Amino acid sequence: MTALGGVTAAVTYFSTEDVRASSEENNLSINARTASDCENRIESARASVNLLFDLLKGAENEEEVKEIESMFFSKGNDVVAVYSKEKSLLLANDVFFLSNEKDKSFAKEFFLSSADGFESALQGDFVLSNASSFFGFPILAMFYVFEENTVGVLYSLDKMAASFSSDSVNQSMLVNADGQLLVQSDVRAILDGEDEKNSAIVKMMLESAQSNSQMTYIGEDGAEYIGAFRKLSGAKGAVITTVRTSVVLEGVRAMTRRNIFVTLSILSLSVMILYFFSQSLSRPLKSLTAVANEINQGNFNTDLFSTLVYKGKDEIGVLENSTKNERDILNTVAKLTNKGVTRAVITKKIDFEPHLKDITIFFSDIRGFTAISDGFKNRFGEKSAAEIIGFLNDYMSRMVTCISLTGGVVDKFEGDAIMACWGVLRNDDLSWEQKEEGSVTRALKQDAHDKYVRDDAISAITCCIAMRYSLAKYNKDAEAFTKAHEGEALAQYKPHIRIGAGLNSGRATVGFMGSFEKMEFTSIGDAVNFASRTEASNKPCGTDILITEDTYNLLKYDFIRCEENDFALKPENLKREIVVEKIPVGFEVKGKGIQHFYGVVNMPRFDIEEFFKAGDSSFEVDPDCEKVVGPFGPRTLKEMRELLGIAEPDFGQVNLNEEENKIQVASS
Repeated sequence: MTALGGVTAAVTYFSTEDVRASSEENNLSINARTASDCENRIESARASVNLLFDLLKGAENEEEVKEIESMFFSKGNDVVAVYSKEKSLLLANDVFFLSNEKDKSFAKEFFLSSADGFESALQGDFVLSNASSFFGFPILAMFYVFEENTVGVLYSLDKMAASFSSDSVNQSMLVNADGQLLVQSDVRAILDGEDEKNSAIVKMMLESAQSNSQMTYIGEDGAEYIGAFRKLSGAKGAVITTVRTSVVLEGVRAMTRRNIFVTLSILSLSVMILYFFSQSLSRPLKSLTAVANEINQGNFNTDLFSTLVYKGKDEIGVLENSTKNERDILNTVAKLTNKGVTRAVITKKIDFEPHLKDITIFFSDIRGFTAISDGFKNRFGEKSAAEIIGFLNDYMSRMVTCISLTGGVVDKFEGDAIMACWGVLRNDDLSWEQKEEGSVTRALKQDAHDKYVRDDAISAITCCIAMRYSLAKYNKDAEAFTKAHEGEALAQYKPHIRIGAGLNSGRATVGFMGSFEKMEFTSIGDAVNFASRTEASNKPCGTDILITEDTYNLLKYDFIRCEENDFALKPENLKREIVVEKIPVGFEVKGKGIQHFYGVVNMPRFDIEEFFKAGDSSFEVDPDCEKVVGPFGPRTLKEMRELLGIAEPDFGQVNLNEEENKIQVASS
């Protein structure tokens, strides 16, 4: 009995440690997610208020201030009141306060009684404070300095509190630098303004120099807890997540009681039963935790899914199946939007606020698509839709591969047209433009920014060169497909096609746009319109790839042999050399004067095999198609036109300022 009891105790110990380790890892993961969500909401609120004060600078009278106030609070954000101490200016969401049976004068009364918060803000702190006990409903106060304003902000906790609510045994709360409770799933505790500074985990957080940590401690109720904290990077506060050890170990303890009974009944099988039962808990939980962490990092097709092999019908089996379903849903969403955008949303690397970014925009469409479509209709009648879609899917999948391999993001498909952008997912902060001219900080950030923009433009042109090869391969495959079916009734076919591609680099508004029911991640602005018009100018210019003067100027010093670099490139730039020719016809651009397009001839060192093998290891170069780009490709626009069957235009008859080709760009 002593030996059997020792074995039972040992198995129980290891099972407990396995479950404890999994619980600690899960507690840390929940803490990190909750803190990230909380931090993003606070920073988003702060950015919105800063934008509000920027808008107020231009207000010339009280009526304009009221208009800005109405516009700001009509957007449905969680900021419900903003106060400037210096200006004694209060802006508030009347609808919010009325719905909570309060007058907005309560907000001013609160700010007038918050001298400590404003004083700490003047010392350079971003202060968080509990305002719920003052108002009688969940609300958070923030204090900080923005330019000449000492700012007070009231933030509704309705949405943030939801992220602290959990059906699991883990409980999270937000406390400030004084240990004051700010947010928790228990609304009563927030309204009572409870002070958590005497809690062991809060004490550890306040005394620790680390930004995050975890500990096991004894609570005021005498029970053991696992606690984790993560300090907010911008504001003075931290998110704390705890779980009662006895709760997470209840399953192990129940198992131990059963094991003791089995040990007494069937001594010979006790060790085996204990071992397999403990593993049935720890291994699936560890696999689920590992997969969940990968999904949170945007890797929703991780190979770790192969470790989810649990066949049970219990809670763990349900969780594994749900996790696999989540992967399928994310993959579907990625196809309907964009994989890069989906990953960025999951990892919270982009928010739902539009931003100004310097990007490169691409448009393309199929020449004579209307006639092609009519040809399908004449041959297949009611069945033409499926034939057209099949042809377009074949063509577009090849083009999208080129976009993806160069880091581009497909913005939208419009019939036969494709819009894509480079640089929209880059976390490109343009605040350096506000720095003093000549400062080291501005120079360093501007250099990094300019390099990103050049790389985006090079990637976009590389994509177009790859598309030229892919189109040649498509046309060859289409000819073979058509020939293979020529003897059939209503013979299937795929048309030989040509496309035009236009690129422009410039500043655009990038972000999620639309309604609450339907939004899309897109780019708008004059730079986008210019790119569209550039694509449309391929036909009169007798080209298949056109870039604007703005894109040309970004690249001419490093990647294009020209007078500015004495027709010589640095060795490290030779691999990405671009050959272009200036279109001899100029056109008027509002705010910029006479501009010129540049036809892209080739990238002489473009390696077809290296490029496409990055996406398909089995790729092989088609010798019949490699003459359109790279070392065997054209050296002049004339050669390119002869190769692609494009007629040489009579530039004496080309007028790019005609209404149908007019380029309208607002001055910056």
